[in-house]
Amino acid sequence: MLKTLRSAWKVEDIRKKILFTLFIILLYRIGNAVPVPYVDTALLSTYFSQLQNTVLGLYNVMSGGAFSQATIFALSIQPYINASIIIQLLCIAIPALERMSKDEGEEGKKKIASITRNSTVVIGLLQGFAYYMLIRNNHLLAESGVWQGIVIVLTFTAGSALIMWLGEQITEFGIGNGISIILFASIIARFPRGIATMVSNAASGALKWWVLVLMLVGALAIIVLIVIVSDAERRIPVQYSKRVVGRKLYGGQSTHLPMKVNMSGVLPIIFAQSIASLPATIAALCGKTDSGWFLKLFDTSSLFYALIYFLLIIFFSYFYATIQFNPIEIANNLKKNGGFIPGIRPGRPTSEFIHRVLNKITLFGAIYLSIIAIVPILIGCFSNAEALSGISLGGTSVIIVVGVALETVRALENQMIMRNYKGFLE
Repeated sequence: MLKTLRSAWKVEDIRKKILFTLFIILLYRIGNAVPVPYVDTALLSTYFSQLQNTVLGLYNVMSGGAFSQATIFALSIQPYINASIIIQLLCIAIPALERMSKDEGEEGKKKIASITRNSTVVIGLLQGFAYYMLIRNNHLLAESGVWQGIVIVLTFTAGSALIMWLGEQITEFGIGNGISIILFASIIARFPRGIATMVSNAASGALKWWVLVLMLVGALAIIVLIVIVSDAERRIPVQYSKRVVGRKLYGGQSTHLPMKVNMSGVLPIIFAQSIASLPATIAALCGKTDSGWFLKLFDTSSLFYALIYFLLIIFFSYFYATIQFNPIEIANNLKKNGGFIPGIRPGRPTSEFIHRVLNKITLFGAIYLSIIAIVPILIGCFSNAEALSGISLGGTSVIIVVGVALETVRALENQMIMRNYKGFLE
């Protein structure tokens, strides 16, 4: 990874993109430090210190600490993620949207992106109002009134729209994966404080040294597993028959059809996290943050939340695998170009074979994602030590950070390949 970054830095065009991306991240972090008016941030920080393992603590991690400070970027990328989920599900359910996304090409994708942007603003408005109700119901406002409420809600909404725009700028003019990069920066910003807290707990005796060592070894093992599975793929052999076109002979070569084990990356984790926390988010943002069976049921350290989280990761893994990999289309393309899988007849038998292989590797990839995300939650469920507070969010954070880092490195490598740069292959 470091070698790739060094090689990319030597290319002037890519270096400019990296610097532009870092500049956008700097703007994002500055926005995370600017609080909205009329909110007592001291009381709000004290209030959130008691909610580390709740859904509000999850929102705080995803926003890089901005949520607990009620800054202009407090909602982070959650409105955009929720809007993307809704629009992509509607593209399957509504034929008009499905035709727009598939048949109209680039123009259709622009229309879908425009609908997603508008939906982001609407969802940001709803979540901003809900967050304002949470602050007001818990008496965390420095000044209260109708005008103050309007300013706070509109500031939150504008912040979520600005984050969406910043992500699009990284995608278009930076190194790509804009929304993922912003999420990466948010989580990374919390790591130094988390490590310092663990070291402090170990020094004071609140956390046993061997537990700290075990946690670090486990984190390294998870990182290694993520890297291995990210590069793993199932290669289906493909043979092209010889054919004569004019006076030339084409075909006859052997190749393979690569199918990545985890082709959907970190998206199932991100989307499952948003959906699993939605019920508790609605309850919490309406001021229901005290003891109650509903909020405890959807607490990020509860067994029920872990079960829902697990099932949603499985669902979104299959959902994205289906969107990205169409067995019927691939089988038809192979047949048109004279390709076939040895031992499998062209046409429908080929698509059925590819579909069976896709289901198997998607199940493996989904279980792999689920284990990494669920194990820290289970550790948090069966541990009563306050020193381990927040561990239920650790697996999710690690897999998102490592996954985005690997995707970014691949994007840089692809850009260098397009520019015929050979240095990183030496």
